[in-house]
Amino acid sequence: MKTIGIIGGGQLGLMIAEQAAVLGARTVCLDPSADAPAFRVCDDHIVAAFDDAAALEELCRRSDAVTYEFENVPGEILIPLTERYNIPQGYRPLFDSQDRIREKTNARDNGLRVPRFAEVHDRESLMKGIFEIGYPCVFKTRTLGYDGHGQAVIRTPEDIARAEPYLGVPAILEEFVPFDYEASIVMVNDGERIVSFPIGQNIHRDGILDLCIVPAPRMDDAVRARLVEQSEAFMRRCGYTGILAIEYFVKGGELYFNEMAPRPHNSGHYTIEGCTTNQFRELCRYLLGEPLQEPRLVAPTVMKNILGEDLAAAEAVAAETGAEGAQSPEEGVYVHLYGKSVSKPKRKMGHITFVGMTAGEYDARWRGRFVE
Repeated sequence: MKTIGIIGGGQLGLMIAEQAAVLGARTVCLDPSADAPAFRVCDDHIVAAFDDAAALEELCRRSDAVTYEFENVPGEILIPLTERYNIPQGYRPLFDSQDRIREKTNARDNGLRVPRFAEVHDRESLMKGIFEIGYPCVFKTRTLGYDGHGQAVIRTPEDIARAEPYLGVPAILEEFVPFDYEASIVMVNDGERIVSFPIGQNIHRDGILDLCIVPAPRMDDAVRARLVEQSEAFMRRCGYTGILAIEYFVKGGELYFNEMAPRPHNSGHYTIEGCTTNQFRELCRYLLGEPLQEPRLVAPTVMKNILGEDLAAAEAVAAETGAEGAQSPEEGVYVHLYGKSVSKPKRKMGHITFVGMTAGEYDARWRGRFVE
């Protein structure tokens, strides 16, 4: 029986471990939190910091293949491990995604359209960037930002003050794209073929994903086909294997690269029940050297992210279903709660997948149950 090592024990590690078990594999997980969600389902675990070189080495030693569910693992520690152990995705997609300047430059150089951008080091370079790009623009820290953290939209000179608390750390200034909607794609590449999951339209609230609607209702077939084609071509050009998610801004027929993640993606959680196979299972197949399966959409699907402020409502829905993760009497409703010990606003605590439901049906029947 093969063992998959997972760097990171959050909800993504939890769901990787669940799907590894379906395929008959063991899992061992490393996370600094003793109550990390993935520890409940992994066969073994290590409590240690992500920059603990000895602990990471031990994880690799116990594993036949190693993956990461957390992209802020220090590259200087991971790189030498890729030379001695089987970390199939390698460090390159992780390294390329950890710095927004590097990420945008890599996307542009490998055939994707990106918003105009400029490096920011201090107030002088910020003002220079605003002069070159113009208003409105978006200030972001280059590293460690997620779910809207470390970002500020600058629409007028008065808004520059929003960026000032972050000056002094490496940053990027980006052109603000007045997009019609955001869409994302999740792909898995085994080196010979790439399987792509159906494209979802993403709706955010306060910089955090709120809903993913599949298939993306505002996307026509020509744009959909082009998004898949260029995303797969980008993955091949970069030499990335394993899993990769890409978020795009869609403006008319134009696609603008926003960001990428070399791990399972929040917008892909719908695939667990909404597709014939899911992002976690295909990642595991890749890690185990098994043939990939082509995913198909079961039915129109809406995935609702559950943050701390929505937890009580989600627990009520779970009670109505009779069991967390089970299909409810309302056919096609699936509740996933991650079992995190501390709930707080804006923290991801779970998700609910509504299979066989359009966005309009979700709005009419379920939207009012959650915080707006």
